[in-house]
Amino acid sequence: MRVHTCLKGQIISYTLLRSKRKSIGLRIDHRGLSIHIPNRLANADVENVLQEKADWIRQKLRQWGNKKSLELVWESDASFPLLGEPWQIALNASGEIAMVSQQSGKIVTRLLPQLDSRQIETFVMAWYGEQAMTCFRERIGIYARALKVSMPPFRLSKAKTRWGSCNHRGEISLNWRLIQLPLHLIDYVVVHELAHLIEMNHSKAFWQKVESVYRDYQVARRQLREYI
Repeated sequence: MRVHTCLKGQIISYTLLRSKRKSIGLRIDHRGLSIHIPNRLANADVENVLQEKADWIRQKLRQWGNKKSLELVWESDASFPLLGEPWQIALNASGEIAMVSQQSGKIVTRLLPQLDSRQIETFVMAWYGEQAMTCFRERIGIYARALKVSMPPFRLSKAKTRWGSCNHRGEISLNWRLIQLPLHLIDYVVVHELAHLIEMNHSKAFWQKVESVYRDYQVARRQLREYI
């Protein structure tokens, strides 16, 4: 159920969910504020909690509001970011269905309104997969040599909250969504995960290893947090 309240002069919309839980739970993410409450809790009690947490709620909502969403829309005229630049599904000059850079200056003969959302998603996701595997393999090779580690096996992941990971077997996973971001952010995640092949932790020695080949890693970390 969607509910509205006023927190220090700001109208806030939130989702109210009742369950058998025994305590109130507040969550803020890209979908906004959601509140889980016990079935018998009165609405007035919920309002009291919201007013007590008003500063925290408003701050977190601002933070999420400033993030750059990577969520895609499966429409024929939508933009699909690749390495931070917009691309589009279209008929190219040869009359073939293709992904065309909107900044390349190439002539797009006609958009494809006849494709339904599922067809667009299938085509674009296959394209993203190919681009990601090619790009990530190249960047892993470059930085594996720089860190003097062997080229590790890697795979694409669909993780909701992690850009990458490295397990105890030395296998690296990289989120496919990284291919939407500028190349320098992909490089940071690649270096981060490769450094775990040497230091399987986030110790001072780990960050020194990252910095040895990616000097501006702290800037990249901050920029990466701007995306959802």
